[in-house]
Formats: sequence, C-alpha cells, structure tokens
Amino acid sequence: MDPIAANPAQLGAPLRIGESCTFHSFKTNNYKLHFLESPSGLKMVLNTDADVGDLREHLAYIYRTLYVDYVMKNPVYSTSKQFNFELFTANLNKYIKSLGM
Repeated sequence: MDPIAANPAQLGAPLRIGESCTFHSFKTNNYKLHFLESPSGLKMVLNTDADVGDLREHLAYIYRTLYVDYVMKNPVYSTSKQFNFELFTANLNKYIKSLGM
C-alpha cells in the first residue's frame, strides 16, 4: 500500500512485473543492487558495478522469459527442492554476458 500514490492499486488486483514494489535499486561506492519482485512474490537481486544504469527492464525479461520458461514451466519444478536448473543458469549467464556489464 502506498499512501502517497495518486491512484493506489486495488488490493488483490493483478499487477505487472515490477509494480508490486517501489524499491528498484540502491547504490554504494562499490556496487549497485538492482531488485525486482514478481507478481508471484519471487524476489530477484542483481549486483553490478556502481555505474550501471537502470536494469528494471532486464530483470523483468529475466523473470518473464528465462525464469518462467526454464523453471516455472518445468514439470519437475518444486519449491521444496534445491534450485538446480542448468538450462536456466546457462541462458541467464549468456543473457547477462550479452549486456556487456
């Protein structure tokens, strides 16, 4: 709930990726932490160099394309088991490297 928002969201209304939280990043002298919370409550954190710009769209892409396709749609996925999805990890590494950070 955001008491400052001009048009606060209806409780229980579906939200787009990244709209559930107004905290997106913070910066120190040494690094920048980027944060995204998905509509399902999954929290994604990415640490980068302090000079990197806004990565909200990239985190949304990672969630919507890589995580959903390689983890959520995987029939053996279970929240109670250790996270071990090699295709997700390989494609995530490939995508991060393509950003040139």
